[in-house]
Amino acid sequence: MELILDVLNYSLIAILIGISAAWTFLIKTMMDSARFTPKIEDFEKKEHNNPKVSIILPARNEEEFIGRCLNSLIEQNYSNYEIIVIDDSSDDSTSKIIFEYAKKNSKIIPVSAQTKPEGWMGKNWACMEGYKKATGDILLFSDADTKHSQNVISLAVSHLLSFDLDALSAIPKMRAIDFWTKITLPMISVFLHTRFSALKVNDPAKKTAYFFGSFFIIKRKTYELVGMHEGVKHEIIEDGALGKKVKESGHKMKIVRGDHLIDAVWARDRSTLWNALKRLMVPLYLQSKKIAIGCFFAVLFLLFMPFPILAYSVFGAFKTTSFSLLFATSIISTIMIYIGAIIEVKKLLQLKLIDALFAPIGSLVVVLGFLSGLLQAKNSAVSWRGRKYYMKDHVQNSISV
Repeated sequence: MELILDVLNYSLIAILIGISAAWTFLIKTMMDSARFTPKIEDFEKKEHNNPKVSIILPARNEEEFIGRCLNSLIEQNYSNYEIIVIDDSSDDSTSKIIFEYAKKNSKIIPVSAQTKPEGWMGKNWACMEGYKKATGDILLFSDADTKHSQNVISLAVSHLLSFDLDALSAIPKMRAIDFWTKITLPMISVFLHTRFSALKVNDPAKKTAYFFGSFFIIKRKTYELVGMHEGVKHEIIEDGALGKKVKESGHKMKIVRGDHLIDAVWARDRSTLWNALKRLMVPLYLQSKKIAIGCFFAVLFLLFMPFPILAYSVFGAFKTTSFSLLFATSIISTIMIYIGAIIEVKKLLQLKLIDALFAPIGSLVVVLGFLSGLLQAKNSAVSWRGRKYYMKDHVQNSISV
């Protein structure tokens, strides 16, 4: 029995050493990404003629946030823009709020989206409906739960034109409202600053590319050349898919930090948090089952397993050499997880330190959410903004495109 425990313990020690090494890399990459990603105001301004910007703002059941968003857009100091707000078949008072704002401000153009055709995701269709009304040479896509500082459009346009870019996206401050989002978001964000580092996106030699749906501007010509939202009509995470098409087609794109000027709500409650986690796993599964399963186990071991292993090692700590070493390595690996969570909470997400202390629970929620998405990706529906999307149909659409 003792031999079996020793074999088990030394196997776990090897795993924990690998986890600690991975976290060392993750933390360094996260800090480098946060440190070296340029800010939206980091450019040498070149004179331009203030091209017209069409803000395309899809909204579905956003009565709680749409007013806050529109107020921030109305107050922009950029001189030449329009705000196209699309009510995407809301069943709350979103439409009423939009039309009330439109009566008071001529910049706001209200649009009621037509019935979504088969094969389209809801937001993608709403964006296309908004595009049809747009008259600007530059398109700015944002979300109805996003708040914008007064000078953000001026800065974004100047940055885009000064660097002669085709598209520019800004990293927002992710706003967490409820307890479960506050303890879960730090664990997710670690991977946003590593696997999806802006530094990789800004490197033309790297394949990594995506947009933040809460804020990206793109030249109209570029948007049309890559197929618009029609080209990603079946994609659940359409902003990521559209950014990938822009880079793959050879256009110049860039991601900058805008978290001091833009804030976006990531999840509103437990239900939207749960569906958001599942929604992250679905595209991976549709791309490759093996990749999705591999990512799930990577997340499982990196985020969660050190905690139960630590609890297990406590019972035998200092009784045998293998247990003592296991206890020490599990302590190190859990500390590494906490370091990553604390950096995210204090330096990047600007949450309270106590939110990082719930890392084990937050990690478990992420793991269970990813597992649920993995299990449901093909045969069940994913709920998003009051709609259900059936993954079987999604797979068929993906193959036919």
